[in-house]
Amino acid sequence: MAWGQKRANKFDWLVGITWGLVAAGLLVLPPLAGALFSGEPLSQYLSLQPSTLYVEHPPFSWPVFILLSLLILTCILPLFYRLMSVTGGPAPQQFSFPWWGWLGIALITLNWLLAWTDFDTTSDWQRYTFTPLWLGYILLINALTVKRSGSCLLLKQPGKFILLFPASILFWWFFEYLNHFVHNWYYIGPPISTVTRVLTASLSFSTVLPAVMSTACWMTTFSRINHAYTNYWKLRISCPRLLAILGLTASTLSLFALGAWPDSLYPLVWVSPLIVLLSLQVLAEKQTVFSSMQKGDWRPFSLSALASLQCGFFWEMWNYGSAAPWKYNIPYVDRFHIFEMPLLGYAGYFPFGLECILVASLLGIEVHKGSSTSHTS
Repeated sequence: MAWGQKRANKFDWLVGITWGLVAAGLLVLPPLAGALFSGEPLSQYLSLQPSTLYVEHPPFSWPVFILLSLLILTCILPLFYRLMSVTGGPAPQQFSFPWWGWLGIALITLNWLLAWTDFDTTSDWQRYTFTPLWLGYILLINALTVKRSGSCLLLKQPGKFILLFPASILFWWFFEYLNHFVHNWYYIGPPISTVTRVLTASLSFSTVLPAVMSTACWMTTFSRINHAYTNYWKLRISCPRLLAILGLTASTLSLFALGAWPDSLYPLVWVSPLIVLLSLQVLAEKQTVFSSMQKGDWRPFSLSALASLQCGFFWEMWNYGSAAPWKYNIPYVDRFHIFEMPLLGYAGYFPFGLECILVASLLGIEVHKGSSTSHTS
């Protein structure tokens, strides 16, 4: 019996590796094929460091701006209307604020001041403030979750939570890879060696998934959010495998098109990878993190999108005053900036949050499981 179980576990492991390789191929190779189709040399897309290159893009266009605005509002307004149309529950039980939450506050305060200070004596250190600043945020948001609910993602699943850090490095490097095609953002600052740039970038990237997932866990402590999205519209899908095949085909082709026509299709950076991964999960006959939407539970969908938007606000705010920031250069809609980010650019945080929670679910983390609906809004 034990031998049979070990054999089954080994088979499952091999199947998982196979599907992982298939996913990696479908995410990485189509943009390269598209660039090759358009006659571009592939070497420029295989850089092992974040882009510091400014590329001239098409100028602002009112028709494109209006069309994208209407599309974005159509997608997000129903979710915000639902959130505003419900009421919260009774006041929650209060728990002690953990000591390490104060450490998070100290890290945020010190590194925020250091990042925005304009003294020459701190210039060498300013590029290294991003990681400790976001470690402070992660500690603080988990501490606030403990204060409201008695526990948090860091305490409930410490092993899996730690795995989010290396997973986050690979996760965001993939988007840096896609950015070599679209050139929507670039980094500025004092010149440093390639090795130093890659190491410091990787440390910064490691905080992305822990920050978003910790924020989503904190949001589960608000009854307004739980009430709004627990008994919502039931998403019925009659032919999931057929839809997955169509989705996988369309998303793979869209990544090819992204490599060939990046100025026109750059929003696909945030949408196509999500559809690829979801389609593969359905074809592998696995439950996805969004399967609960069939029962009217939209929390995984909504929590991840809202958490990403909140983190996005702080990413952009802390970047704005930094001595080593990143800048945006987005075709057709590069206007009405909030910090460095143009207004419509914030819409990218919604699908990005869905990708965050999908990747976290592959590590066994589901922040909405067991969340209470008795907390205040």
